[in-house]
Amino acid sequence: MTTMQALIGELPAQLRWAAEARVPDVAPATEAVVAGMGGSGIAGAIASVIADRAGRRVSVHRCYGLPGWAAAHRPLVVAVSHSGNTEETVSAAEEAAAAGMDLAVVTAGGRLAAWAEHGGRPVLRIPAAPQPRAAVGRLAGGTLRILEAAGVLPPQGPGLLEAAAVVEGLLEGPGPALAADIAEALERRVAVVYGGYGIGEVAAGRWKTQINENGKAPAFSGVLPELDHNEVVGWTAWPDLSVSGIGIVWLHDPGDHPRVEMRAEITRRLLEDRVTVAAEVYAAGESPLARLFSLMVIGDLVSVAIAERAGVDPMKVEAIDDLKARLEET
Repeated sequence: MTTMQALIGELPAQLRWAAEARVPDVAPATEAVVAGMGGSGIAGAIASVIADRAGRRVSVHRCYGLPGWAAAHRPLVVAVSHSGNTEETVSAAEEAAAAGMDLAVVTAGGRLAAWAEHGGRPVLRIPAAPQPRAAVGRLAGGTLRILEAAGVLPPQGPGLLEAAAVVEGLLEGPGPALAADIAEALERRVAVVYGGYGIGEVAAGRWKTQINENGKAPAFSGVLPELDHNEVVGWTAWPDLSVSGIGIVWLHDPGDHPRVEMRAEITRRLLEDRVTVAAEVYAAGESPLARLFSLMVIGDLVSVAIAERAGVDPMKVEAIDDLKARLEET
């Protein structure tokens, strides 16, 4: 078992930790923006889709500073950075503080934790992991609990606990074998992961980034129904390339709009002679959070299986480390 496989196995415990974590007091709010990048930024995407299902609004910001609308609407800003040193996220937190906006932080430490605690701002410290992408349960769960404390979201404990149980069942049951089969189907192919708006979209994005970082392989994601208005045409010109070099994975959620579900079936049939379908994966669980994590954890397992088949270390991200070093130099 690789280190990353062991870390994936910790996901149920991470979700349970988040469900039971002691959360600091947070200023009341009706909406929020979550600032975060990479393996930390997925927490914002998860919070956004869970908020949407609850009839609430949480936006995600993946850049420096804050979105232009924030100054007028003054949402709660939740800065999420595993290391506490992500420069884009630190920038967002500093801009929120300078504008006198309510702010909360989810982090394992670093500059962000020290700065926020020195200023008396609420901080939820999470246990550190070797890589941010391996702390998704704590990062996302901690962010959800912060939003719950602010009144932006309803109680998140039940959903987190169900997600932990569903993920645990997959890890101990069919998950590893399913992931191995999908990785075999994707070998030497560019993975394209499709999901429906909302849960499937966020899960597909996680598959893409995990295959990039763990598998060291190119991968892309798309969302229905949007892809039916553009991307579906893109498999026409070079069928030999798409059949031999691309593998599509379809993610299905029973909470998808019925027309989205119908579109997925029709689109798959339209493309079946133009591009290889590597797999179809179905969400498990009752709550939106459980269904989302059930799709995500299979992608996590697939990404490690791809790394194993390629003979690469899923832990190392040398290109990112090199990029950060060059940024520091400038």
